[in-house]
Amino acid sequence: MVGSIKTGVLVGQLIQGDDGSPVEEVGAWAKTKHEYLCRYVDISRGVRSKWLDHGKAGATLIDPFCGPGRCKIRGTNEFIDGGVVAAWKKSADGQTPFSAVYIGDIEAERVEACEKRLRALNAPVVAFTGNAVATIKTVVSVVNPHSLNFAYLDPYNLETLNFEMIRTLSGLRYVDMLVHVSQMDLQRNLDKYSSGDSTVFDAFIPGWRDTIKAGNVSATRQAILRYWSELVGRLGVWPSLEPKLVTGPGNQPLYWLLLAAKHELALAFWKVAANKQRQGNLF
Repeated sequence: MVGSIKTGVLVGQLIQGDDGSPVEEVGAWAKTKHEYLCRYVDISRGVRSKWLDHGKAGATLIDPFCGPGRCKIRGTNEFIDGGVVAAWKKSADGQTPFSAVYIGDIEAERVEACEKRLRALNAPVVAFTGNAVATIKTVVSVVNPHSLNFAYLDPYNLETLNFEMIRTLSGLRYVDMLVHVSQMDLQRNLDKYSSGDSTVFDAFIPGWRDTIKAGNVSATRQAILRYWSELVGRLGVWPSLEPKLVTGPGNQPLYWLLLAAKHELALAFWKVAANKQRQGNLF
């Protein structure tokens, strides 16, 4: 199998996995990302348990970029769980398993592989094939309006981090979002994305054309991230001031993991989860 092109980005190649189903090739830094995801799932288990008691509304896990659910570290023989599978396992290990797991991906092969792996772990999974914006809208329309919801938004680039997903999720009464914001994509493609013909920023940060003033590269990047954070906050889903910077070889900045939540307790949990080694500010 080969990788595929989505919105100009080469998605990780699918190859035969160690369990017979396809897996995705990823960089070694994926292990770090999943570590912090699982730290948050574990730290928040006490609150989650209050929604899981008999007769309560339940606690959901939402991943619209689920991939095949298992990965191979590029250049090695090491296999690891995908993000949603790792998060489900951590919730089950902590005796507070999510009551529903909603997954989606643009490619049916990835969704089918992830669903198969989750079902093998007895996860109550509901799967969708399609773009993430449509998946999120469907999920929000069917979840219990009183449930506790945790969304893991792990897109391939800034364009697929469509702001409409965050807007839709913000309509839920109780919601936390762990968001992957690509620093590398912003750094490499700022000139391209801020050109008059590009629509990438229109999806990622609506209204930027009337708000972001041209400046030097560093100042413009900071202004974009600051305005994006402000837009999220306007929805009543407050972004954490404790982002986690994930780096690659040579300490190259790759992306930020940022929690946005409607309750300050979730932000406090993320502060603990993210600060195994403090990484500074988003902007």
